Amino acid sequence: MSKTQLAVQAKLGRTTVHGAFRGVGVPSAETVVALVRVLRLPEQDLLALQRAAAADVELLPGGNVGRPIREWHPYDLEVHPVGIAPGTQGAAAGLGRVLSGYVQRAHDETLADAVEDVSRGRSRLVVLVGTSSTGKTRACWEAVQPLTERPWSLWHPVDPTRVEAARDSLHRVGPRTVVWLNEAQHYLGDSQAGEEIAAALHTLLTDASRGPVLVLGTLWPEYANRYLALPEPGRADPHSRVRELLAGRTLTVPEAFDPAALDAAAALAETGDGLLADALTRAHLDGRIAQDLAGAPELLRRYEHATPAAKALLEAAMDARRLGVGPHLPQAFLADAGIDYLAEFDYAQLTDDWAEKAFGELARLVHGKQAPLRPVAHRPRSRPPGSVPASLAPALKVGTEFRLADYLEQHGHTSRGHLCPPASFWDAAHRQLTRPDDLNSLALAAEERHRLQWAFHLHSRAASAGHGASLSAMAVERLKEGDLERAEVLAQQAAAAGDFSGVTQLALMFEEVGDMDRAESFAQQAADGGYPFALSKLAQTWEHAGDLNHAAQLYQQAANAGYSLALASLANLREESGSPATAEGLCQEAGDVRALAYLAWMREIAGDLDRAQSLYRQAVDAGDIHSLASMASMWEKAGTPDRATALYLQLADAGHPYALRRLADISERNGDLDRAEAFYQEAVDAGDKEAMTFMGRMWETRGDLERADALYTQAADAYALTFAAWMWERNGDPDRAEALARQAADRGMIDGMEFERRWPHGLDADGTPTPPWQ
Repeated sequence: MSKTQLAVQAKLGRTTVHGAFRGVGVPSAETVVALVRVLRLPEQDLLALQRAAAADVELLPGGNVGRPIREWHPYDLEVHPVGIAPGTQGAAAGLGRVLSGYVQRAHDETLADAVEDVSRGRSRLVVLVGTSSTGKTRACWEAVQPLTERPWSLWHPVDPTRVEAARDSLHRVGPRTVVWLNEAQHYLGDSQAGEEIAAALHTLLTDASRGPVLVLGTLWPEYANRYLALPEPGRADPHSRVRELLAGRTLTVPEAFDPAALDAAAALAETGDGLLADALTRAHLDGRIAQDLAGAPELLRRYEHATPAAKALLEAAMDARRLGVGPHLPQAFLADAGIDYLAEFDYAQLTDDWAEKAFGELARLVHGKQAPLRPVAHRPRSRPPGSVPASLAPALKVGTEFRLADYLEQHGHTSRGHLCPPASFWDAAHRQLTRPDDLNSLALAAEERHRLQWAFHLHSRAASAGHGASLSAMAVERLKEGDLERAEVLAQQAAAAGDFSGVTQLALMFEEVGDMDRAESFAQQAADGGYPFALSKLAQTWEHAGDLNHAAQLYQQAANAGYSLALASLANLREESGSPATAEGLCQEAGDVRALAYLAWMREIAGDLDRAQSLYRQAVDAGDIHSLASMASMWEKAGTPDRATALYLQLADAGHPYALRRLADISERNGDLDRAEAFYQEAVDAGDKEAMTFMGRMWETRGDLERADALYTQAADAYALTFAAWMWERNGDPDRAEALARQAADRGMIDGMEFERRWPHGLDADGTPTPPWQ
């Protein structure tokens, strides 16, 4: 492989990799580890060579325990991996574990003080106390990082057992050593050696000749409470030395991020930390960010390695949530829906109690007290006396509804977004779901997937329960069948339920057949209900018929009802009638920049580019930055790239990566490839993920396949890899093409439908996607 490909696979910068091979300085231990793991070289041998090259000699007397902190990996010290590296799926996900950015909280300040103390020569012990997966071990790891630049070692006593390692070797700990006691109950809680280990730690901390040392530990609250509790009079005191050791040396880690920590996490997410960004989407309300991050990899593992029956339930739940059901999913629905998710062989192996076993399997907790599919605990409803007779209050069956883990819900959106649920899913939804919103959401999803019979039946059930949108949908079905009487009844029922889309469709239908009186009656009813579009559409019809006064009246009514584009249409009508100042004043008086922008677009369509430019500029001055893009696009289409370039540069300065890509395209078409690449790279740095794919396409069209391949693989998303696969297929390397196509499939590119959504402008004659600007 090339060094660029090696950098991508090792997740290192190209400069770092090239420097390591050129011998410019000694590469860090982290760089060596990343490279040798990709190149499958002996890791420890190469690390020994790295230390020798850096003249990193052992500073501690012979026989002392521990090794330099920089040689430790956080996972070796039991820090929970908190996510999966981008681009790794399936079995490879376990090799792509990464840590998120770190958010400093109040307890980190105390830890930093302890590290500062030991740096000045004073030994310290700090034990972090908190519930599962609150970030205790990660906090310890982050705390010792300042010591990596100093001659400090770290010792993690685990071999042959934790107790034996600590009991037999604590006396060998020398100065400048971090003693790592994660899950300290394994050391201090042992009935035989716990007190002995506590005494040895006390001696270590108070012996000036052996310091400074830093002892870091973690405990769950129940263990800390047990060790610190005073014994009852006359009873044995099994933890006296441990209690003395821990007194004044414990530090509480809160379960949730406070508002300041959430703000800090959000700031990190904005800089590109995808793991924190994902966690915030799921846990921003309760602040349990650390628990969410810690549980994610195990939740994914539990899903991938679940029994066939349990996996079927999870996939049915994922599909239900991504199509708008929930969040509380009835047990009966999941059990019935999951049948067609099973292969024939697996279905034949089911026993009578398969569902009970599968639900039990999925309810078992992972880190952070999460479960793949957990029962919903309904709170009892409290009402004032006499408000609802107890006999009429709905009885909730505890355990009959389940909630999918947020992380798996999100994973389902990305990994199953291109899949359509099987027949058992729709059938179970029709029979088992009762909430009108759920039924309506699935009816719409069925329509999108051309499951039209299921869409009809789901809409029918939702309409029977009084759901306004489904009633409107049924009204439209009746309109298609020509049953105007029934359509009107259903549309009026929908309007009574708060949905006026059916009435709007009635207005448009009567407008099409020329019954303008009834059309206006229904359009006015729709506008009164917040759906003014039909009035604007009728106004357009009267405008084309030449009745400009009536058209203006209807446009004004639509605008008064909140449809700002009708105001732009009214302004355009007056402008074409010779009153441009009046038109402009209408939009400005309304204070709606969308109206100005729409009016500008209509003038552009009419060919009045100078007037369009003036209106676009007013919209920009009023705060509509998108009008700047529209203005640039107008001049680009008009064949004046210099004016377009100047506007795109303004847009880029305002922080819009799309403008950089447009500038790159203009430069490419002018033959200035260096400038085009610079713009593409600037767009990539600004967060435009597609820009690297376009840059690869630029070099591919010019025959530089190796350069294009490096860019496609560095982009590493499904679309870029598909480009690369097609490139090598066209250029006679089917093995490379197949390997890339499989990688694209792993990232969700199963067929052309997803690709067409991303590249809606079609394909070139050779089968490659047409860029948007063509």
